[in-house]
Amino acid sequence: MNARFRTFSLLAALTFALPALAAPAANEAVVKPVKTVVQSVRYEKDLKALENFGGEQQGRYLLGEDWDKATKAQRTEFLQLFHTLFAKMAFPKVRENFKNLASITYDAPDVNGAEAKLGSTIFINHPLKKQEMKLKYTMAKDGTTWKVVDVEVLGDSMLKGIRDDQVRPLMKEGGWDALLGAMRKKNQELASVQVK
Repeated sequence: MNARFRTFSLLAALTFALPALAAPAANEAVVKPVKTVVQSVRYEKDLKALENFGGEQQGRYLLGEDWDKATKAQRTEFLQLFHTLFAKMAFPKVRENFKNLASITYDAPDVNGAEAKLGSTIFINHPLKKQEMKLKYTMAKDGTTWKVVDVEVLGDSMLKGIRDDQVRPLMKEGGWDALLGAMRKKNQELASVQVK
């Protein structure tokens, strides 16, 4: 009887522990794409980093109702150019900061259905000055995986800045033709920068 009671107690304890054990796995599923992006950019594997971005969600945020008005070809070209330009312009700057990377810590993600927020702190050990940068990632669930949609640095959203300073003015000026034309031109200007 005593052995049976111990077995029951053990099973009950395991049953109640399962949600707690599942939480770290769920958290890791949200954190993993961010870690992959960071390490991929750091070691010049830009294409691998880009695989972990939620392009559809980024396009919808950047273009609002104009996203649904576009043809499939326009949306496809926009995302291809957006990610290529982002890799050519932003990733080299990130790599420069990472030259003196000491460590990165990640907070527990705040998951709300198919969206999540993830905070992290990057510690830079520069010879002249130690720095601590706080970032907040916006994530979206894409099927069974999580994708990076946006990054906030010092409270400023990467996507909001791109949308307000570049995308909206070009769309107002000449719609999809003006936007894609400007992106193609910028990509040509950066032709010497390779996305690896």
